[in-house]
Order: sequence, then structure tokens, then C-alpha cells
Amino acid sequence: MTEPKVVKPAKWRPSIVWIIPIVAAIVSLSLLFHSFNQRGERIEITFRTAEGLAAGQTKVKYKDVDIGEVREIRLSRDRASVVVEVELSRDVSEIAVEDSRFWVVRPRVAASGVSGLGTLLSGAYIGVDVGDSTQRTTEFIGLETPPVVTQGLPGKEFLLRAQNLGSIDIGAPVYYRNISVGQVTAFELDQNGAGVTVKIFVHEPYDKYVRTSTRFWNASGIDVEFGAGGVKLHTESVVSILMGGIAFLDVPNSPLGDEAAAGTVFALAEKQGDALKPDDGQGVRMVLNFDQTVRGLSVGAPVDFRGVVIGEVKEIGIQYQPARRNFLLPVEIEIFPSRLGLNQTRAAGGGEQDLLAVLVREGLRAQLRTANLLTGQMYVAIDFMRRSARAELRHDGDVLVFPTVAGTFNEMDTKIAGIVDKISKVPFEALADDLRGAINGVKQSMVSTEALVKQVRAELVPEISQAMADAREVLKSAEALMTADAPLQQDLRRTLQELARTANSIKALTDYLEENPQALLRGKPKE
Repeated sequence: MTEPKVVKPAKWRPSIVWIIPIVAAIVSLSLLFHSFNQRGERIEITFRTAEGLAAGQTKVKYKDVDIGEVREIRLSRDRASVVVEVELSRDVSEIAVEDSRFWVVRPRVAASGVSGLGTLLSGAYIGVDVGDSTQRTTEFIGLETPPVVTQGLPGKEFLLRAQNLGSIDIGAPVYYRNISVGQVTAFELDQNGAGVTVKIFVHEPYDKYVRTSTRFWNASGIDVEFGAGGVKLHTESVVSILMGGIAFLDVPNSPLGDEAAAGTVFALAEKQGDALKPDDGQGVRMVLNFDQTVRGLSVGAPVDFRGVVIGEVKEIGIQYQPARRNFLLPVEIEIFPSRLGLNQTRAAGGGEQDLLAVLVREGLRAQLRTANLLTGQMYVAIDFMRRSARAELRHDGDVLVFPTVAGTFNEMDTKIAGIVDKISKVPFEALADDLRGAINGVKQSMVSTEALVKQVRAELVPEISQAMADAREVLKSAEALMTADAPLQQDLRRTLQELARTANSIKALTDYLEENPQALLRGKPKE
């Protein structure tokens, strides 16, 4: 066999055709690396619904700047909510901290106003409020409504404690001298359920007017007061009537406190009068036992001393008395001795209760009186009633019992009963018989009068007619005498002319005698 001939293969040389795919591969790898390098952090936000959201379209914005995009939307495991997966830009990944807040911006109409109208054309997007925490997280619970106050807004947040929320809602305005200076940001029920805590935010520079001595009150709706001066209406604005509001102010003519720090807790009064009333010091609680109806008396009704409110009603109860087989109505009141000037006895070394005991011996009593006849409201009046039975200020255990007298309502009942009793004693039957007889006499008198009128008409009317005819004849004769061509008129005219000539002659004679008085003795000289 012939030996095979070995031939070495030629060296491979790259073709120019391979340049294009190689360049394409390099570009693809660089784009992939760039995309991976620029990829931001992915977070999950849980919302109640995905209304207005779309994967690959809905943007995430912070101060109207795109900082991310929705990548995926899926249901939660319990199907009670939706989980939105958002990819943030690499340069803003640090916003994924615990106190950051996310919400869907869409058109909303609420009592606080209209928002999100710009999304009608651009579509909904996810808004962000970046928190201040340093603890990072990737899972968030989205807000159903936009936050009232965002992070970084200049101002201070305060806490208000109240027994009831009233008509206050999130976003309700906070007023200072009828100027809107803040909003209600949140509210929650206390852990023991005894009240509510309201969070408010006061913008700068108005936050400096919140001092440690500042008083807050619920300015919702319309505060109506009925008093001696008439009906008074108090309200901050139309907005506070619709969605509620809170107002604050310092007590007039009182020393101002220091500027309050953020997070300070204040009490929230129900109305302005309760908030701005001066500090009356320690009150004295007493019980008034009434043996009459207390209809119209309510908790909070005033305790009055000669027109000055010195306290209020705290509680109204009912108590059965087995010995009398009757019910007693105890009314607990609280009075402030400082309003009566009794606190001065403490400075002088005396006691308030000792002075009250002395005043009770002098006739100081409590009484129920009607405050308004239209509404039937009642109040407790404390005054000196010298004619009342003697009584003492006593202690029933730890309770101070103040003596009472019957109210004006009972006195009115007694007077009305007396009037009714007197009316019942009136002999109405005898009066009716007398009235009947008087009516019959009047009827007889009217019959006699009618007969007299008929007689007068029959006898006197013809005579009167004849007298009237004679009078007409006399008037005609007088008219004939008074005409211009009547003989009497002519004779009278001639007589008047003669009298005029005689008067002229007498006047000429008197003039002559004045000039020649000697003519009376010598006569008229010859000419």
C-alpha cells in the first residue's frame, strides 16, 4: 500500500462578515449591563383597589417628577386587596424608608375641596411623601386619601384631647381669630375608649401663636345662645358649618404662656364659652334634694346667684325613700366659691364651708326656676329666702347637702289651684238666672222704645213738615226784600246818602270852629 500523504490544514482567517454580529453582540451586552446597572429598587405597595392603575403605564411621581413606574399588579393572598409592584429609579432608591407614604392621585371631590383634576387628561399616578426614617423597607400600605400635610412643611403638630369628636373630619380647618391657619391631620380613639385624640397641624408663622396658655374649642356648626340680650349666633366660616373646624385663642386679660413645642397636648372644649372662661379654682360639690319635678333641668344647666352664674349642674338622679314611700330627686351641682368671693375667707384663715353654713342659717336656699317659658328650660337659683323654714348645711357621709325650697313652678301650680278653687265657688247658676232676667228686661225696654218711636213718627212728623214749609216762605220773603230793585233797598240807599251829606256838613262845621272858635260867641262875620 502506498503511504498516505499528510497535508496540514491552512490557518483560519476571520471573515469580514463576522464583524457585524460581533458588534451587535457587544452593543446588546452593554445595553443589558447598563439596564441592569441602572435598575432601581423594587417595592410593593398594597392598595384596596387598583382603580386607575396599569402595569407599564402608571408612573410614580414625587413633586411632579417621575421617579418610578408600576411593573406588576396582582391580588393579595387573601384577595382582600391588590399588591402593586413598583420599580424606583436608581437615584431615588433611598426614599424606600418606613415612614414614606404612597397614595393614588386621581380626581377627588371632598368637603375640603377638589383635587387631582390634572389626572383627567394624564391619567392616575402614585404620589409619594418621603419620610425621615433611616430604616429601609420594601413593603408599604398605601393611603386611600392623600395626606393633608406632607413631610417638610413648615409648622408644628399638636395633640388635642376631647370626650367626643363631634363633626370634625380630616382636613377640617383650624382657625385663629377667624383666619385659617392649619388643618386636622388625623384622629383616633383612645385606648381606654374614654375619649378621642385629634392631631392638628398649624402652619408657620401662625404656630408661634400657640402658647402653653392657649385654649382650643370645637368650632363646628353654629353655636346658638339664648340670653337676656337676645339670640346670638357664633360660627367661624361656612366651611366649619359643613365639615367642622377647630379654633384657638388665649383667654382675654390673662397672662400669656410660653410658645408651645411641637407635640404639646391640649384639651379640646365643646364650645368657645367653655374654653375661654377664666380659671375658677377648686369647685365645691353639693347635693340638692328636690321633692318636685325636675323636668326641663339638664346636666350643664347653670347655677345662678342673682343673675351671676356661679356653677353648673353635674348630675341628676332619683332616690326612693321607704319611710315616706316617695321618691326624692337629688341634683348634684358644683359651685365655684371664687365667683362669690368666698375664696377670700381662705386667705383670712376661715373656711368656705363654714361661711356657707352661716349663710344657710341666714336664709340662703336653692330653688328651681324657669329660664325660658318657650322651651321650658330650668336652672338652679341660689338666693336668700328669709321666710323659708330654718335649715342647716349638713353632711350626708362625704356629701355636702344644701337645703332647698319649692320652685317657682310649684308655686305657680299652687296659685293656679287656688284660682281654680275660687272660681269653683262662684255661683254661676244664680248669675245665669240674673243675667237671664236682665236680658228679658232689655227686651221689654226695646219693645217700649219701638212703640214710642212709632208714636213720635205719627204725631210729630206732620208738625215738623208744616214748620219747614213756613220757614221756606219766610226765606222767600227775606230774599225778595234783599234784591237790588226792592223798595226797601232803594229807601235804605237814599237814607245812607243823606247821612253821608250830613256827616260832611258836620265835618265842615267842626273844621271851621277849630279855626275860628270866637264864632261861637260873636257869630260868623260877614264876608
